[in-house]
Amino acid sequence: MRNSVEFKVYGDYALFTDPLTKLGGEKLSYQVPTYQAIKGIVESIYWKPTLIMVIDKIRVMKAIRMESKGIRTIDYSGGNTLANYTYLKDVEYQVRAHFVFNMNRPDLEFDRNEHKHHNILKRSLQVGGRRDIFLGARECQGYVEPCVFGEGESFYGGYGDIHLGHMVHGINYPDETGREQLEVRLWNAVMKDGVITFPRPEACTQVRTISDMKPKHFDHTNVESADQLLASWGEEGNP
Repeated sequence: MRNSVEFKVYGDYALFTDPLTKLGGEKLSYQVPTYQAIKGIVESIYWKPTLIMVIDKIRVMKAIRMESKGIRTIDYSGGNTLANYTYLKDVEYQVRAHFVFNMNRPDLEFDRNEHKHHNILKRSLQVGGRRDIFLGARECQGYVEPCVFGEGESFYGGYGDIHLGHMVHGINYPDETGREQLEVRLWNAVMKDGVITFPRPEACTQVRTISDMKPKHFDHTNVESADQLLASWGEEGNP
């Protein structure tokens, strides 16, 4: 696919929190990452407001295992309290994603250099990303490296369909939708032989408004173009 990238992301722990479990101060991870969590990982590899990262598929490579830990959190009434967080343990996913230009950003038309953005994205992936990689929560450090999607054995290869239930798909931000409101998308996730194929955000029919929000303004003064960024690295430079 045009402007695509394929990589694996892995770590000792992950916490893709089911929001329903937050009400009592506890946290329980979904069995698999959400679209938004993987999008955040891609944006940690390389992010520009000019681009919208689109997650096509993920492949769950290892068995889904969980581990609970007692976490001492800050109590709003003062002091600390003890809560149970249930993490995914020893995770690895293959990801296929691509980018498109954010056409709701006419102020960034000067930065729409497709070839150079793709080169920067691939180079950033090779060095492990431009920012730290987190698997759903800051305490869950992750690592990324290039791969060929579909290579290697998945624990769930040949399992058939596994229905994962009603999940959060992702967040609609006003700068990506053109609507001055923050929205959440929901969907019914299905894993087929270890592969989850995500619908595009605009194809999600279950959308709920959270609050009003206006997009941040970007222009030449606070965004470095892809041409400038690539030129600043030089021929052998790293991000």
